[in-house]
This record gives sequence, structure tokens and C-alpha cells, in this order.
Amino acid sequence: MKNKLSPITTELENYAQTSNLTELQIVEKLKDYYFNKKVNENLKRYKKGTKKVREITKDLKISHKKFYEILEKKKIQHKKYNKTPIEQKETDTNTSASPL
Repeated sequence: MKNKLSPITTELENYAQTSNLTELQIVEKLKDYYFNKKVNENLKRYKKGTKKVREITKDLKISHKKFYEILEKKKIQHKKYNKTPIEQKETDTNTSASPL
């Protein structure tokens, strides 16, 4: 395993020296890059309707809220659910419909 990773570590060290970044910063940038790449692939499938939100969040290992934030950030239309409880709607309609 160490032999397989040695070329990668040497490349990381060389890039770190030339770019004035630490190895950890480079790894974080790579992680962000590949996460965004996976997100974009899944968003294409979401737009076509071939993949559901549940499947995407499971694949990306993120929450539904985070996925909907990504959709809003990329300005992709999605169905917004009403979070108000049913009881509150009933009390609102009862008070507004009073005959006084």
C-alpha cells in the first residue's frame, strides 16, 4: 500500500512547495473538487427525473436540507414543502371566518 501511495505523496509535496500551500490544504481542495463533481453528476440525473432526492442524499452522504441548499444555490427549481402544521391552518381559518 505504501508503494502505491508514494508517487501521490511526492506529487503532493512538489505541488505544495510550488504553490505555497500545505498538503492538507491541497487535499481539502481536491476533496471539494471531487464532491462538486459528484454533485453535478447527480444534479443532471435529478433534472431528468431519473434519480430521486433520497437516492442522491444517500450517495453523497449529506442531509436533505444540505441538498436543497445546493439546489437553491445553483438556482434549480424544486418543490417546496409547506412546514406549517395543519392545526395552525384550521385555527387561522376559524378566526378569519367569524361573522362579527
